[in-house]
Amino acid sequence: MKHILYSQIFIIAFLFTQILNATMIPSDTISFKNKIIPEEILEEARTALSHYPELKEVSIEFKFKSSLSKSFMKAQPKIPTLFASKSKRGYVILMSRVFKVENIQLHIKDIPKEVLIGWLGHELGHIMDYQNRSSANLVLFGIKYFFSQGYIRKAERIADTYAVTHNMKDYILATKEFILSKGDLPEIYKSRIRRLYLSPDEILMLVKEQEGN
Repeated sequence: MKHILYSQIFIIAFLFTQILNATMIPSDTISFKNKIIPEEILEEARTALSHYPELKEVSIEFKFKSSLSKSFMKAQPKIPTLFASKSKRGYVILMSRVFKVENIQLHIKDIPKEVLIGWLGHELGHIMDYQNRSSANLVLFGIKYFFSQGYIRKAERIADTYAVTHNMKDYILATKEFILSKGDLPEIYKSRIRRLYLSPDEILMLVKEQEGN
């Protein structure tokens, strides 16, 4: 019974959050066709999107949020379109201008261009994954992601794999190197990245396998 109650609470909270995130479009954004992008990351977002031609017709909003728990960015479906057909489904990539972990603050303006492109490319990899899921499967995905570390690891590695197979290897490696070698990021955050995401060696192996095919 507790698991059912927790699942219901999670779904209600998830739906409420999605409705709030889908309401207003900030004035410092640029809209073109079906993409909404803040001006300060326009170039990086367009570069990342250029690696995903399959997402050309997909509605995606890049949106800054005051804070995100344990994350610098997070991709998710827009709740008003969650139960629409895949061709009409929209997504939002939520981002923090300042990523806070323990006593460290990392501002987006201090992140190198290639690292930011890699971060965005990873989130677009999530959207590629979401596009292959039904509406009911996406709801189930959200529940499993919330409760299972093993499922988080699986989902994050799938997103990395999409990015690497879409010729974003150099950007993804730059992001990994930035996170793992940056001295002032706490070890607890680095350990989480090592545990949940593809390692640089696994990325290089994936590239070799791709080239072999």
